[in-house]
Amino acid sequence: MRFVLHPQASLNAERRNGEAVAVNERDTENGHLIYNSGDVLEDRYEILDTLGEGTFGKVVQCLDHSRGGGRIALKIIKNLEKYREAAKLEINVLERIRESDPGNKYHCVQMLDWFNYYGHVCISFELLSLSTFDFLKANNFLPYPINQIRHMALQICHAVSFLHDNKLTHTDLKPENILFVNSDYSLIYNAEKKCNERRVNDTTVRLVDFGSATFEHEHHSAIISTRHYRAPEVILELGWSHPCDVWSIGCILFEYYEGFTLFQTHDNKEHLAMMERIQGPIPQRMIQRSRKQKYFHRGRLDWNECSKAGRYVNTKCKPLRKYLLSHGTEHHQFFHLLERMLEYEPSKRIALSSALCHPFFLHHPVRSQVWRNSRDMS
Repeated sequence: MRFVLHPQASLNAERRNGEAVAVNERDTENGHLIYNSGDVLEDRYEILDTLGEGTFGKVVQCLDHSRGGGRIALKIIKNLEKYREAAKLEINVLERIRESDPGNKYHCVQMLDWFNYYGHVCISFELLSLSTFDFLKANNFLPYPINQIRHMALQICHAVSFLHDNKLTHTDLKPENILFVNSDYSLIYNAEKKCNERRVNDTTVRLVDFGSATFEHEHHSAIISTRHYRAPEVILELGWSHPCDVWSIGCILFEYYEGFTLFQTHDNKEHLAMMERIQGPIPQRMIQRSRKQKYFHRGRLDWNECSKAGRYVNTKCKPLRKYLLSHGTEHHQFFHLLERMLEYEPSKRIALSSALCHPFFLHHPVRSQVWRNSRDMS
């Protein structure tokens, strides 16, 4: 006989009673819901399997019996207060997205429903496929072809521009948070590498994970973004806004093109040294305004190129244009776009509304539709 779980009182009721939900026999020690395949939540969601796990909780694949037995993804938040509060903020963002994009034109994942289950906030979404990172990893980190990068980049810029128009900054853009709608692939022989490679059949993507998304009027945390995609103004604690997302997109697109991370480091000063190696000196104005003067000496980055770390940076990094894999026009256009996205000064960094009109996208077959959608937003 199938075990069916039963729902409890709402989060609002918990707050009215002033009581936190105790971790009980339904939860692991660190707050995850204990479940098995075949369990049913809310007399509706039948759990099939686990799709992934993060610090926030787990994502499971379910059959939604209120939607004709269709498959959905259910994000089950840990039964801990700080994660419940973060989930509530994410739901606010997802509701804004749903209200602003009822036709699902802007490539952001769609929230279907949410509910509280024994202290676990649960959010249901359309079911997507592999992330662009997981596909890259499964493909032995062989880069995506330039035409596929163009289509993915266009959608990412479109999605994040839509967020910016709605006074939101995503703050955690990375390949793991961009998912293919369908990651089915064909095997193509790569003559240069002398191996078969996976070529995704459909490059339609969705932007996911709005748990850190921040409205303009909300408190802005000092540190945001996953390390490798963190903008210089964040590292230097100069304050941040929409341009930090643009920097992250530049790093993501580079990774799609090369198959490896542009800034492979875990140290702030080394990160800044990599930036200087790739893009030249950090502007004096940013250095002078930075709260992180410990990274500098006499107005320059305090960095020894002869040290072990210095040699690592010199070996690992080179000026951006030296990463070109071809001298074809579209490759040069792509790198010009990267240079504009990886501009040090946030005020000089290209806005996504301008990026969507960049020559790299000029002749893409779906660009005209993207442009019409962008005009609709203005």
